[in-house]
Formats: sequence, C-alpha cells, structure tokens
Amino acid sequence: MKTEFELNTTPLDALKQTDNRPSVITTREVAAVTVVEAAALSATRKYFAETKFTEVLVPHITKVTGACENIDTLFELDYFGQTAYLVQTCQLYLEALIPKLGKVFCIGSSFRAEPDIDERHLTEFALVEIEFPGDFEQLLVHIENIVHAMIHAAADCPELDTLGVDRTRLKNVTKPFPRITYTDAIKKLNEMGIEIGWGDDLKSKHEKILAGSAPLFITHYPEAIKFFNMRRNENPLLVNSCDLILPYSGEAVGAAEREYDHDQLLDKLEKSAMYARLLEKGKTIEDFKWYLDIVREHPIQHAGCGIGLNRVMQFILGSDDIRACTAFPMNKESLM
Repeated sequence: MKTEFELNTTPLDALKQTDNRPSVITTREVAAVTVVEAAALSATRKYFAETKFTEVLVPHITKVTGACENIDTLFELDYFGQTAYLVQTCQLYLEALIPKLGKVFCIGSSFRAEPDIDERHLTEFALVEIEFPGDFEQLLVHIENIVHAMIHAAADCPELDTLGVDRTRLKNVTKPFPRITYTDAIKKLNEMGIEIGWGDDLKSKHEKILAGSAPLFITHYPEAIKFFNMRRNENPLLVNSCDLILPYSGEAVGAAEREYDHDQLLDKLEKSAMYARLLEKGKTIEDFKWYLDIVREHPIQHAGCGIGLNRVMQFILGSDDIRACTAFPMNKESLM
C-alpha cells in the first residue's frame, strides 16, 4: 500500500531541494533529467548545423552592453580596476558578427542576482541565443522549429518514464504554434475578469492562463516595456517583438526584430527607462559606442532571440518548479 507521501508527490519533487544539492546528485532522477536536457540541446545543435548557423564562443564577463537586460539583477565585479558584470545576454555581441558571419548562435550561461529562492528564479541558467539577417516572420519560424525540435527529441527519451512524464503529451505538440497579439491578450484577460491594463507587463500567472496546454506566441508588445533595440512597428507604440509562452513555465523565449537605423536606435536608447537607470549608475552613451558604430557602418535588417533552456525543460517535464529541471539549479542557497 502506498504511503501518503508517495500518493501526493512525483519523482521530480525531490529535485526541488537546493540547500543540500549533493544529497540528490547521485539519484536516478537527476541522471534522467540530465539525459533529457542533453537530448534537447543536441536537437538544437542539429538544427543549427542544418540551417548553417555558426556557433560563437562569447564572454561571460562584460561591460554593461552584456548586462543591461535587467538592471535590478546585475552581478557586479571588479575587473582589474574596471567595473564589469557577469553576462546577462550576448545579444549585442552576436549582432556585431552578423555582417561577416550571417546566422550566428551561442549556448551559455545567463547570470541574474535574483534574491528570491522560489520555483521561478535562478541566479544562473542556460540560454540559447540566435541572431541572423532576416525579418520578424523568419524569426518566429526559427523559434518554432528549435523549440519543436527540443520537445520532440526529449519525447524520445525513455528516461522520461523514470520521471513519470507523459511522452504522448510531448509528441502531440505540433507546428505552427498559435499566435495572439499583446493587445488581444490584454482584452482576453479582461474578458476573463482579470484586471490588467494596456501597457502593463504580463506576469507569469497571466502567461500561463493564456497559454493553456500548448505553446503560444504573444506578439507586438508596447515599446515602453521592451528592450531599447527592438524595431518599432508601423504602429509607433509597438515593437516587432514576441514571447513564446509555454505551459508550466510561462515565458520561455524573448525575441524581436532589431532596430538597424543608427539614428533611430540612438534615439530609442537615450529615451529608454533602462538608459535612465544606467545613467544613475554612472554610465554614459560611450558604453554603447562600439555597438552603435557597428550598426551605423552595417545597417542590416536582422532579428534574434534568447531561449531559456530551463523554461523549456519545465514544459517537457511538466513541472511548475524550475529547480527540478536541471542537475544544478543555482540560487543563493545552492552554492557548492
């Protein structure tokens, strides 16, 4: 007869523990999660090889151009007398290589000084980033193909049986993924009695409601709540951006067409809330000069995204807790 604990838990529940991670490292559950994660990454690299993306080895210690995605979670350090940061995104560095290499990608760590210990936040997580010459529609196709490949490669892993995951659910994920605009998403939430206004950022709870049981693209967000170099839409209040929302995890991919008009880009940067925060930290426009100069010299239409591997793994494993979805979940209590 099963105990109450066995009836009310899953094989993944034990993996949520981070304050004594060594106690679970040698379990078959951690081994199974790692194999599934490897399969998803292998499918990603296979797609990049087939579509002629070049892999780039990127820095993990950068100036503010690699750490300006979330000003509130910067890991700051002294780099031989200079202020430096653990990288949050390699987006701008990948963009700089487009003129000579075209399609580029990297797979590496993104660092966030997240103070919370919970089911959603990590201080270090794996990020798959791409940049390529192309437009918004091509971007959505790449994202769809990569995430679809990850999910179906994972579905073939017998290790999912060890974790109690229904592989049929994963095999039933089909393309194309449905889409909804940010504006229509706000209307839909309002119709459901949820109070949220146009211009508000969507929270994880909103994203999960909208996604339901399948991947969902939310497109064309307000410019005011997005990164400065996202390309402005024909509607000047919007940008050509999208988030891919997955059940269990919420936002798993952030993406956009990039602004490639130098003067427009400079104006957007100087007017952004992010830049205002950086000025308070003593930064200046000189911190972005190298990037702005490259855009001025090589005005190429391009687009890109960042895919959070651990968020995709949450969907694959059917877990509401990101800590259960990788062998070494990093937060402020998990240092080994």
